[in-house]
Amino acid sequence: MTYDTILRDGLWFDGTGAAPQRRHLGIRDGRVATVSSAPLDETGCPDVVDAAGRWVLPGMVDIHTHYDVEVLEGPALEESLRHGVTTILLGSCSLSTVHVGPVDAGDLFGRVEAIPRQHVIRSVQAHQTWRSAGEYVDALERLPLGPNLAAFVGHSDLRTATMGLDRATRKEVRPSGGEQARMEQLLTEALDAGFVGMSAQQLLFDKLDGDACRSRTLPSTYARSREMRRLRSILRRRRRVLQAGPDASHPHTILTQALGSVGLWRRPLKTSLLSAADIKAIPFVIHLMRGLAALVNRLGADFRWQHLPVPFEVYADGIDLVIFEEFGSGAAALHLQEKLARDQLMRDPAYRARFRKDYESKYGPRVWHRDFFDAEIVACPDASVVGKSFGQVGVERGGQHPVDAFLDLVLEHGTAVRWRTTISNHRPALLRRIAREPGIQMGFSDAGAHLRNMAFYNFGLRLLKHVVDAQREGRPFMTVEHAVHRLTGELADWYGLDAGHLREGDRADLFLLDPGRLDDSLTDYAESPVDQYDGLSRMVNRNDATVPLVMVGGRVVRRDGAATDVLGRERTGRFLRHGEVSRDPLPRRARRVPAS
Repeated sequence: MTYDTILRDGLWFDGTGAAPQRRHLGIRDGRVATVSSAPLDETGCPDVVDAAGRWVLPGMVDIHTHYDVEVLEGPALEESLRHGVTTILLGSCSLSTVHVGPVDAGDLFGRVEAIPRQHVIRSVQAHQTWRSAGEYVDALERLPLGPNLAAFVGHSDLRTATMGLDRATRKEVRPSGGEQARMEQLLTEALDAGFVGMSAQQLLFDKLDGDACRSRTLPSTYARSREMRRLRSILRRRRRVLQAGPDASHPHTILTQALGSVGLWRRPLKTSLLSAADIKAIPFVIHLMRGLAALVNRLGADFRWQHLPVPFEVYADGIDLVIFEEFGSGAAALHLQEKLARDQLMRDPAYRARFRKDYESKYGPRVWHRDFFDAEIVACPDASVVGKSFGQVGVERGGQHPVDAFLDLVLEHGTAVRWRTTISNHRPALLRRIAREPGIQMGFSDAGAHLRNMAFYNFGLRLLKHVVDAQREGRPFMTVEHAVHRLTGELADWYGLDAGHLREGDRADLFLLDPGRLDDSLTDYAESPVDQYDGLSRMVNRNDATVPLVMVGGRVVRRDGAATDVLGRERTGRFLRHGEVSRDPLPRRARRVPAS
């Protein structure tokens, strides 16, 4: 037997949670042709990779991204690939570009996901040739995709395309019978095209960009129970997934979403909810979330929390950060697009008093802990404040209120004052407990969004580091093979995707990992320009030594820290349709090489 690639003598994980074994893998025609304990015949093989001392893992699955715009002009999606992610889900948080036009897409994505609105409009305008979900899939597959893609269709996308953005974002307006039927038809067409489900949103600090409907919440937040019930019934009947974001300011919406997953006399609705986080502002809530998942699943639900298994550290340039949307004075500043108008507002004593009142209010659900003593300045033209918190700067300025210290620095330096804080997932011991929970899914990277605010492209590697570090410390909380399964096969199976496994006959989507480089480089800060956004510098992760090789569809797309010639020029990934299992071209009896 001849092979296109042989991976020699690596520690092989198959993605099922089975214990790893030292094996030789033969890749042929884009698939794993052989997994053998004995060395393979290398005659005629053009690419033999020495994997000794390395782990051979199935490509990871990222279940929550906002690459919907970036993929159109940068289909390689290299920032995820370089960390071993080979399957990516689009269409999160009720947002997709399946049905809306360029301007509406810009208004939906620009402010919520901190993607420059003008670039959203330009990209969609340049590439939108589709008129249906099926044509959208065809358009994606005409691109030179790096990783595999799967998708949700966004409820805000459906609502906007059916009702128009203005009517879709008015409290007093309900969809007509015809509009409701049209949304149901579009959802059905998307499921027929292989979409994994629908994403919805109830979170009230996700605001629209643009001028026409600026600062209204996303269209999905205006839907009432009848509208959602009918859409959910389609998902339930088709055994597809509802990804939802509850309104944190109204905790009963969390309970409603969780109970909605319960089947009782009907099949359960697969529900993936945002998000299980150990929030600094409300430290007890994570225990309620974990308990809720366990309870409803015992009652017959199929419910999962999405969880980012690393500290949720965010950066901001001045006041440009989505967490300010959750209270009135912050939202008022972000509503203003012009710097002059913002500066005038921030100088107003009445506005400052309002901001201080919002800042000091510690009651009610919230995401940000509202503590400027826990916000470190990392860059500023005034070097004397770098490395200090805004609270500390206020103290040094004669006991100035932290809010005034913050606003003064923003007025003086604008977006040149860069700062960071950790909002959640700050307690390592609790992170370990969450990682084991069966009602938890690993994900929520938000890759492709919040370009200047955060970078979790390597969240899978960081979970593996956490597992390995705990083992070295003599305090293991999870086996490596279980962690790999949680990042690969478990996710692919739940979402109904042909991915996440690395067995004979499976598609060769995989990566090599150097376990000796699961080190502190995983948390280092880095930035890189985004070509399709006119060189905008975004936060990224750089761990090329940790992942020396990545393959998609049996083709090497990254090797030794660099992209290969095929990446971004030829299509290596494909659109993965729900429930579709690609044909296995190899007779079962011909695959396995006997052990020596």
